[in-house]
Amino acid sequence: MDKTFKNFKLEIDPQGVAWLALDKADASANVLSYDVLMELDAALTHIESQKPSALVIYSAKKSGFIAGADVNEFTKVTDEASALTLIRRGQDVFTRIETMPFPSVALIHGFCLGGGTELALACRYRVASTDEKTQIGLPEVKLGIHPGFGGTVRATRIMGGVAGLEMMLTGRNFSAKAAKKSGLVDMTAPERHLKTAALSLIKKNAPPRKAGGMRAIAALPVLRGITAGMMRKKTAEKANPEHYPSPFAMIDVWAKYGGDERRMMEEEALSVSRLIVSDTAQNLVRLFQLQDRLKGFSKKNAQPVKRLHVVGAGIMGGDIAAWSALRGLTVTLQDRETKFIAPAIKRAAGMFKKKLKDPRLTQLALDRLIPDPSGAGAASADIVIEAVFEDLKVKRELFARLEPVMKSGAVLATNTSSIPLEEMAAGLARPERLVGIHFFNPVAQMPLVEVVQGAGSGAAALEAAFAYVGAIGKLPVPVKSSPGFLVNRVLMPYLMEAMVMESEGIPAAVIDAAAVRFGMPMGPLLLGDTVGLDICYHVAQVFREKLGAQIPAKLESMVKDGKLGVKSGQGYYDHRSGKVRTAAGPVTAEMKEVTDRLMMRYVNECVACLREGIVADADLIDAGMVFGTGFAPFRGGPLRYARAAGKAALAARLEELRVKYGPRFAPDAGWSAL
Repeated sequence: MDKTFKNFKLEIDPQGVAWLALDKADASANVLSYDVLMELDAALTHIESQKPSALVIYSAKKSGFIAGADVNEFTKVTDEASALTLIRRGQDVFTRIETMPFPSVALIHGFCLGGGTELALACRYRVASTDEKTQIGLPEVKLGIHPGFGGTVRATRIMGGVAGLEMMLTGRNFSAKAAKKSGLVDMTAPERHLKTAALSLIKKNAPPRKAGGMRAIAALPVLRGITAGMMRKKTAEKANPEHYPSPFAMIDVWAKYGGDERRMMEEEALSVSRLIVSDTAQNLVRLFQLQDRLKGFSKKNAQPVKRLHVVGAGIMGGDIAAWSALRGLTVTLQDRETKFIAPAIKRAAGMFKKKLKDPRLTQLALDRLIPDPSGAGAASADIVIEAVFEDLKVKRELFARLEPVMKSGAVLATNTSSIPLEEMAAGLARPERLVGIHFFNPVAQMPLVEVVQGAGSGAAALEAAFAYVGAIGKLPVPVKSSPGFLVNRVLMPYLMEAMVMESEGIPAAVIDAAAVRFGMPMGPLLLGDTVGLDICYHVAQVFREKLGAQIPAKLESMVKDGKLGVKSGQGYYDHRSGKVRTAAGPVTAEMKEVTDRLMMRYVNECVACLREGIVADADLIDAGMVFGTGFAPFRGGPLRYARAAGKAALAARLEELRVKYGPRFAPDAGWSAL
């Protein structure tokens, strides 16, 4: 008996197999919202009444199986008790699937994440499509929680304690092949054969998968505590438990209750109910929502970008070209001679090999990246990006050569990090086609790209820029043209303050340790060494000219002496001996003062950018600084942090620092309106 629900459609075939399709109403992707879970429960009641021979759950959406729980509902949970009620409800629904008196199969294509994977784990069998878009994982740790619908119990049972926990602790997504190898799925097949594969598993009727052999040994009581201790230590190397408690909570649940699944299920629910209402989880969920907002800028009705021309084959230009080719664009890369392009092609080949892991796909990507010393590709490109030296005269001369050969609808873009577009547009016949598309180094790792609107930038050019950034899998943030735009404008005072403190005699390692303890991914002095102190100095000169910024005398002398950081082997650290480590140890009064000096400069500049309208609102500043500089994600962004800490208290602290260290700490006028 077939039946249609709001979000599900049920068909029972002549062999008695129930085929349950999830097709969330008014949505492009399936998510497990509360109403979907309740309707699933009702559908299961109906299915049980029909006494089928088996149940197959699949997605009617082309985009994938299930993207996870509805993250927007997380922000509506305000207390542990209500969170616990909701989590236990989800556990009960999935346990119904697991305990049905007939086999169940999850058919997975596209994305299968979070709650979607937990649902699949509750089924007796799982079949995954071999399509390259298939991604299976439990990434809840990235939202400050861990699986709560039985995922920790079932993942460690099916994959083994170590493998299951490692997947959840890293938030790693598996391809179909990797999922099969790990035991996460039972069978893989091309998408067109998924239903046939499901029927074969039902016919075979093998017992549910359970980790055995060496994978099961780690779960034995005598070894579980030792294994958990090792995993805590390994996790602590990457995440501070004070900042990110969820991975450690997950390890504790398994360590204490891994031998008792019923109790472990209860403790899983209690743990998630505590975590989900924490500041860390609420801030990380907010960042997830802000990430979706940034993605939305790329979804306007612009023509798709197919051909890209990049001028400048240095580290930045070469990596922009390589990443764009990796993501499917045809890219021509121009520089003065082929010998200047060759290193970029070599780097690209290494990245393609590492990312694609398939010689055929690697070669196809290389075929899309075309050395072009003559610049012939500029005539057919949809977007031309210049990534040459940060010199206004050089860029203007280049534009004068490029504009006459570009096709009429093409966009002219600059990767400048500090020069206002209005100064660069002088002399252009069509200044409306000029926009900024500012990447951050390293291109392959940094998710954010600033899309810069100059005074004359046209709407069509901006839409094309947003479309391009989205097409290559990056997050665009719209910013107004001004010195340094958003990210560098905020980052530069922070870096300069660190350099001032180092010149005052505070050890570099102490300064960087203070920043890392606050939650930054890397200390400012190590960051300066990594970017290149010559680049920092050059950008600082632009800021001195445009905004009156001060440059520490020591930075200038280090650059003159050739101490440029990683690239020269020496900077604020000696990089010749291998990996640099910053200082650990207890938080001292000195370190607290260092932290305040760093972060007050950082946050004060964010307030100034908001007041000046560099971006449209505070949320975009928070998104830009988290995704562009790695500002402590668990704090939700610099302005979110300022509100949580109390704007009056921070403004007062700035005034104290102004009295002690000078006018650079003067509270910006925007604090009153924050």
